Amino acid sequence: MPKTILVVDDDPDIIDMLKLYLDAEGYQTLEAFDGKAALAHLRSKHVDLALFDIMMPFIDGFQLLRMMRQDYKIPVILISAKNQELDKITGLKLGADDYVSKPFSPLEVMARIQAQLRRSYEFNESSEAAPASETCIGDLQLDHRECTLYIKGTPISLSAIEYKLLKLFMGEPGRVFTRKQIFEYAWDEHYLADDNAVMVQISRLRDKIEACPRKPVYIKTIRGLGYRFAKKEELHS
Repeated sequence: MPKTILVVDDDPDIIDMLKLYLDAEGYQTLEAFDGKAALAHLRSKHVDLALFDIMMPFIDGFQLLRMMRQDYKIPVILISAKNQELDKITGLKLGADDYVSKPFSPLEVMARIQAQLRRSYEFNESSEAAPASETCIGDLQLDHRECTLYIKGTPISLSAIEYKLLKLFMGEPGRVFTRKQIFEYAWDEHYLADDNAVMVQISRLRDKIEACPRKPVYIKTIRGLGYRFAKKEELHS
């Protein structure tokens, strides 16, 4: 069954161009020219991946992302003329899985869509196939069957990347993982030395699991090396 891609942009030419390439790759395309129309599609139709601009009428891309992440875990790729690092980091922190700056290569966008759909499929497949098991450290309970985190019994929504990172860390508490090891495990891509994606995702995780993200208890930064997760005995010392 072909995957359905939601494309949201207030520029009809960009939507037409992306639809042309998506059709050629065998995807089904849903179109929207603003955030309100995008939400209507999400609430009434099955969507496998969303691709949208930041600067849009009614509801901008950042607002749309916040609203989406309350109910939907599908991959999201932001496309925007805003190419400043702060905008990219903001988008990733809000829950975007990838970010492409305008002007862009349609072929690159297709490759990124394929990569995100592959990761999403692998994430969901592992969720269905995994035996009923969990990992508990401190107040954190990571359910591998549901791919869900619980903090003192309260469910916490995780993206596929966030789940994989917690699975890696909580599976070997106390072990120091380098940024390269973390990136290549979670993203399944070759690591680029100047890529800040790991730092952004660690920051997002800390916002979710730490009582005080500026003074983390669970995810420790090991300066010059990488990150490590606290052992059970460290949390009770």
